[in-house]
Amino acid sequence: MKLLIVTVVEQFEKDILKLFKKANIESFSESHIDGYKNPTSMVRTASWFPSEKGGVESNLFFSFTEETNIETLFGLIKEFNANLETNNPIKAVVVPIERSI
Repeated sequence: MKLLIVTVVEQFEKDILKLFKKANIESFSESHIDGYKNPTSMVRTASWFPSEKGGVESNLFFSFTEETNIETLFGLIKEFNANLETNNPIKAVVVPIERSI
């Protein structure tokens, strides 16, 4: 079992859920986050009352799942990202689990 972590911009939320289903990843958690590409620009413009939101609405998913499901998902993500017209690919990482209860 490994820990899978995936980040997507909000517009790809439905797409990643379809990819999870195709990869047989049925148990996962999701959190809404703000994504930033250049944190230094945010620091320069930070104020107590910002006039506009600084980050991009994004989602973070994580799942404890098997290697075979992860391999399938990575193939699907690679194919999805190859056809993107934006500069916001789906990103995924895998973290090995040393112990669990």
